[in-house]
Amino acid sequence: MNINLPNFNVKNLVKEAGSTISRVVQLTEEKLGTTERTEYDLHFQNLAERADVTKTWTEKIVRDTESVLIPNPQNRVEDFIFEKIEKSKPKRLSNLEHLALDMIEAGGDFGQDLPYGQALIKAGQAEQKLGQCEHDFIATSGICFTQPLRKFLDGEMKTIGKERGILETKRLDLDACKNRVKKARSMLGQQSAERDLRVAQAEFDRQSEITKLLLDGISTSQASHLRHLHAFVQTQVRYYKQCGDVMEQLQRELAKMQHPKPRLRINSEDVDGGPPSSVSMHSCDSDSLVGPALDSSPDPDLDKSLTNLLEDFHIEFDATAVSTVIFVTECSPVNEDYMYGKQGLMKGLVPRAFVEMLDEEHDVTL
Repeated sequence: MNINLPNFNVKNLVKEAGSTISRVVQLTEEKLGTTERTEYDLHFQNLAERADVTKTWTEKIVRDTESVLIPNPQNRVEDFIFEKIEKSKPKRLSNLEHLALDMIEAGGDFGQDLPYGQALIKAGQAEQKLGQCEHDFIATSGICFTQPLRKFLDGEMKTIGKERGILETKRLDLDACKNRVKKARSMLGQQSAERDLRVAQAEFDRQSEITKLLLDGISTSQASHLRHLHAFVQTQVRYYKQCGDVMEQLQRELAKMQHPKPRLRINSEDVDGGPPSSVSMHSCDSDSLVGPALDSSPDPDLDKSLTNLLEDFHIEFDATAVSTVIFVTECSPVNEDYMYGKQGLMKGLVPRAFVEMLDEEHDVTL
């Protein structure tokens, strides 16, 4: 059996291993401060520091923006994978669109002819519009903001990082040549070391200029990022305006719908033992009532429960009735026919026509 083994150049392996060991020793000596180190000039250091800060904050801004646009981390990972393999991203429904579908389906089951069913369907249709606005907002934000910033990180910043790495290698080579010049013992060795030092210095200077030019270009990139930020803000303004218009239209449509007016029968017996009287009452804000909410259904248990709220107010409908002093406040919203009354632990609605204000504290007589 013939086995083809790779050809190893032992000399090259030994040379590379020796170079690696020498570089490790050199870095260790620099850390300990026992050897000479070529320092970058102050301008270069400022440029490099600004580049590091720009890279760090741009990465955070991109991540945070993507989290706002796509809150689900699993969806973000899927989109990243599809982007890397250059395939179209899967189209998925947003939470708003799921809500819209459920509202529309529920409205159909409850009855399209009933007010609640109609309101659910209209609300579901509005949520569908919001979902479409959200899709457009995410796509536009990616094009005008996140994609340019990510392109900057994957392109320009990676190039700068690569050139800075080359520059650091040239610096280490320069420092190694300086050490060899110091340690040269013979005239021939001195000349060879000085020649290597001149070559290393020239390569270091050339790479330093290349890296400085790239670092200076970050200012231009930030001006471009500012334009992208303006575009992103404009996209947000347009998106939230569209959402506001959709919800205002929904609010107007719901206001036009006819809502049933629940009626409440209050049975009260006159003091002289006369027959019970019946009063039809329009509903007030449910927050102003204590007990079950008003309903138009003729449920006897509900009528009985609501009757108990006011049966001790002794509402009278003739001039011979005995008056009762109670405390009243306005309903919220204000109702033209009724006020909210309270006497001790008893609370409920009383007709305005049968109350008389006694003073500014809203004590009235029935």
